[in-house]
Amino acid sequence: MTVLSTELPRVPYTGNADNAELANWRAVAEQLASNLAADALDRDRKNEQPFAEVRQLREAGLLNLLVPAEFGGAGAHWETAFEVVRILAAADGSISQLLAYHYINQSGIAFYAPVESQAAWWKRTVQGGWLWGDSVNPVDPDLRLTADGDGYRLNGVKRFSTGSGVGEVIVINALVEGGDYDGQILAFVLPRDIEGLEIVDDWDYLGQRLSASNSLNYHNVRLEAGDLLGFVTDEPVSTLLTPGIQLAFANFYLGIAEGALARGKQILLGRKNAWLFSQAETYSQDPIFQRTVGELKARTAAVAALAEKLGRKFDALLSKGAHVTQAERAALAVDIAEAKVVSTEVGVEVANRIFEVTGSSSTANSVGLDLYWRNVRTHSLHDPVDYKKIEVGAYFLRGESQPLSLYT
Repeated sequence: MTVLSTELPRVPYTGNADNAELANWRAVAEQLASNLAADALDRDRKNEQPFAEVRQLREAGLLNLLVPAEFGGAGAHWETAFEVVRILAAADGSISQLLAYHYINQSGIAFYAPVESQAAWWKRTVQGGWLWGDSVNPVDPDLRLTADGDGYRLNGVKRFSTGSGVGEVIVINALVEGGDYDGQILAFVLPRDIEGLEIVDDWDYLGQRLSASNSLNYHNVRLEAGDLLGFVTDEPVSTLLTPGIQLAFANFYLGIAEGALARGKQILLGRKNAWLFSQAETYSQDPIFQRTVGELKARTAAVAALAEKLGRKFDALLSKGAHVTQAERAALAVDIAEAKVVSTEVGVEVANRIFEVTGSSSTANSVGLDLYWRNVRTHSLHDPVDYKKIEVGAYFLRGESQPLSLYT
């Protein structure tokens, strides 16, 4: 078997995004969001695998946003990636989720792969134009990965495998049975068409209908040494992957709230009359409706300020690479948990209460205002937000951090 390096990970993310980088990719994301918004409701209703949407992400250059420039990528920063996720979420939650998970999965190259193999992986993802899906849902029983000669055999089932239906590759993590790495967790990268992998097109949920979050059945799938990405360890910098996805979620929920507000504003301004007991000429001039919108807008702005601050903070800590301490990692994870709490609650509240100012006519299926609520309500159940509150409280009161997991 191939012997993997035990050298500390080489994380290629350094420094912070400048205004030019942010402005450039903000413009790219806004243009794509405009395109996606035009038919988001129709595509949601069709509930088809989003191959065409992934092609748009690829053509916009967003799949390689975080790939180091030396390997053909944009060499951008996580702050920029989080903002792109936020902008796209305002238009199409499903595609925003696909991209957010892609960034996390692709970054496994930096967090898991040995130094000597990282360059090859970065080049392969750029040359192949890969979207990275995953199959790591920890609430399902672990996959069974057994050593088999110079490779491995993989069996089992994983639900909620985001991007698996459309990604060129899929990341899996599994505990090894037997062989040189018995008892260790390894990360592998599988092509979507690998023999023995059954992709079950069963994602038929309330929202996020185009996130390609299928169930996967592994039937004695053969994995070779070349499919092995690296070890999944508790090295502090490597475990920043989980706070990273949680911060992506916060930006995702924030973007949905901003999208619901923008659509609600459009509908409200289009109402030409006013409530029969109102002294105002139009609904948008009525203080009652202005108050509701003002409250929702202010809360959303507060979440935005926190999300932007944490995007910069995430990049700053990543810049320390292998020198990140466990204490620093824990502190940032709690900061991000705070953002996860307030973004979840604001996202759900805004997507729900926007109907209070748009009226009964806005509940028509043709309007599609429900798409924001369906999307944020579906994904905000990914992991119970109450546990994030406990995480924040335990750290604040006693300095206690949660055990490492794919959720904390």
